[in-house]
Amino acid sequence: MSNVLEKIIKDKILSLDLIKRQNSIDSLENKIKELKLFLNFKDAIKKNNGVSLISEIKKASPSAGILVKNFNHIDLAKTYSESGATCLSVLTEEKYFLGKLEYIKDIKKNFKLPILAKDFFIDPYQVALSKSFGCDCILIILAALNGKQADEIYSEALKHNLSIIVEVHDQKEAELALKYKEAIIGINNRNLKTLDVSIDNTISIFKIVKKHKSPLLSESGISSEKDAKYIFDKTGIKNFLIGESLLKSNNPKQLIKEILKITQ
Repeated sequence: MSNVLEKIIKDKILSLDLIKRQNSIDSLENKIKELKLFLNFKDAIKKNNGVSLISEIKKASPSAGILVKNFNHIDLAKTYSESGATCLSVLTEEKYFLGKLEYIKDIKKNFKLPILAKDFFIDPYQVALSKSFGCDCILIILAALNGKQADEIYSEALKHNLSIIVEVHDQKEAELALKYKEAIIGINNRNLKTLDVSIDNTISIFKIVKKHKSPLLSESGISSEKDAKYIFDKTGIKNFLIGESLLKSNNPKQLIKEILKITQ
């Protein structure tokens, strides 16, 4: 780890320590018991014969700064829901992405779409923490973890009946991801250490993960239906996580509709 990713992880360790002191694991488990609406994120993708689009809700990012000046997570969720998004990805990391776990809770009250808690998971504690706000899926970024950490978070997520995205950035990580049989493998086209982006990363990594039984997902750098179709034509992958392109678009509904048609 280095550069941006290393800074994020260091700050996450500090912020998580404070949260753990304020919220016992028992209190989180009690909150989970009180919640009623949990949806199967992975099944929503697996059972979709067409393109699955995970549309992202985030205010900012380290690479782009503020993405949405008049940010309203409910309005974005409404736009995505009305446009045919399969699932939502909600940024919950507070310092670098200006996210909040409360956004998930708010959105769940209004929309019936499975939600990924998009954060930097470094501790199994975060699984219960995120589920206590209503998330349906968590993220394991292999570039941010050692093998023991990834295994523990994966096991904890399965114990809590959550879907899991294991995110990879290179071929070595892709090989490691194959052991997580129940996880969606997300191929990130953005290098988290340099923030460089290339959709060809999905193409090069696909040959390693193509026999994985759970869904494959291409993330980041997909700016148009042409990008999505390029990936689909080269790999057959038809599941995409798209954030900044939608957030910056003058007509996100139209962009979603165009991407959803690439297999037709």
